[in-house]
Amino acid sequence: MQTHSFLVGRPISLMVLDYGLFKVHANGRIIGISGFLLRTDKDECVLIDTGFPKHFADDPQKASAADGLGSFGEILHLTKVNLPHGQLALAGLSIADIDLLILTHSHIDHVGGIADLPGVPILLSSAERALPRPLYFGKCRPMAWPDVDYVTIDGDHDIGPGFRALFSPGHAPGQLAFLIDLPQTGPVLLTSDAISRPAEVDEQFDTAPDPALACASAARLLALAQQKAAFIIYGHCPDQWPRLKKAPDLYL
Repeated sequence: MQTHSFLVGRPISLMVLDYGLFKVHANGRIIGISGFLLRTDKDECVLIDTGFPKHFADDPQKASAADGLGSFGEILHLTKVNLPHGQLALAGLSIADIDLLILTHSHIDHVGGIADLPGVPILLSSAERALPRPLYFGKCRPMAWPDVDYVTIDGDHDIGPGFRALFSPGHAPGQLAFLIDLPQTGPVLLTSDAISRPAEVDEQFDTAPDPALACASAARLLALAQQKAAFIIYGHCPDQWPRLKKAPDLYL
């Protein structure tokens, strides 16, 4: 079933979720896998991304071999605590408390748990939802889109007051970033993989499926961040990851 509108309240807190640690073979870069939990002034819980599929927590090496991920990199740390239910438990919450799931894009480290939230609507860009199956990894497409209500958006979209989705394609056809206005922290830009780390800008996104589009999206996001004096949380920045507050700590 498809739906096309969903409005939540104003964000009052942001929690960074730790979905594990991954090492990229090509350059030795160690990256954190992040998700986010937002609470609103309507007492809603909004989950952004779900990390790796749960079978990776059971046996990361076996799962990586089966899905071909081992050709790209190595999971250094991923336990059941690094799955959505484990991260939510740190905040005293469960999957049943989630009102809306937002998918930034459908690669393996973001889409893995979308079938594990029965009854929760999923918000994503229409460009990503139009894919026959989630992108997952490489040519591997083992996942189907789950049978839930979908909130599909085109372009930029206000999800709620102080909570705006920013269409930022290049890394993925339906890549989303988010600008969130928190009561104390102020504006926060969640770039997701539209800018996984600042050095990508200098590298001109040379590994992206569409480098030119990725460059244009990143330039727009960085200009907006400068205009709003926003705190930027990058998608997979090795330098930033250890410094971020993570569940159960909050940005308010």
